[in-house]
Amino acid sequence: MQRLIKAQPHANMAGSSEHRGSTADRECLLDVFSGAATITLEGRNVHKTFSKVGGRQDAFSGPPCALYLPPQCSYIIQPASDDFHAGFFSAPAAQAHPPALVEPGTVQAKQVGHGSFERTVYTALGDNFAAERLLAGETLNAPGGWSSFPPHKHDRSNPPHETCLEEIYYFQIQPAGGFGFIWTYTPPGDPDGFNNVFVVENGDTVLLPKGYHPVVAAPGCRLHYTWVLAGEQRQYGAWAEDPRYSALKNSR
Repeated sequence: MQRLIKAQPHANMAGSSEHRGSTADRECLLDVFSGAATITLEGRNVHKTFSKVGGRQDAFSGPPCALYLPPQCSYIIQPASDDFHAGFFSAPAAQAHPPALVEPGTVQAKQVGHGSFERTVYTALGDNFAAERLLAGETLNAPGGWSSFPPHKHDRSNPPHETCLEEIYYFQIQPAGGFGFIWTYTPPGDPDGFNNVFVVENGDTVLLPKGYHPVVAAPGCRLHYTWVLAGEQRQYGAWAEDPRYSALKNSR
């Protein structure tokens, strides 16, 4: 499968030093986890400065503030303080959608699931947002809690029920020495199938090109991940649940 989505080498931006770069042939998302920054964009028909983007104490303190950057523009990120921490994610794009600031008040917040798999889901870039491939948001697991459950996948083109979307998870955990697990697996009969369980710690990134991918936080550990999806068919929620577990969402 073609790799559409990535967290760039400077994805984990931290500190007060200035960051410069170009989006080139990719659309990008800056997800601010803590602190704030001023971002200046320059490109064809793009001359804009966004002041004080961000402001959370940390990724666990409410909905995100994010900035969408179109392809073919240069950017300067000037942190306002040493506590600035952000992720930078991107996917190939050709369309010139305008840059846009996604403020916390416009982020869709939902409590999803129940019991041991109730979690908070923030959708920053939904399919109603003007972008070519990217969809993005954040999920928070309570200690010992599950998310991406019942397990789901989005690796087949079967609209409107399932679409092909690659995904990336960037994890943060409190306390910083804590951990969680992610189980990545494919349905029976997949000729290129796999079945893996990974320990995830603070700052880990997991690429999800296909398969199911439930997540659980260790007891005593709050778990947060930024999720970013990319694909040709940009439809949030078009995924297939593992039929072995899908009935559990209705159990009490």
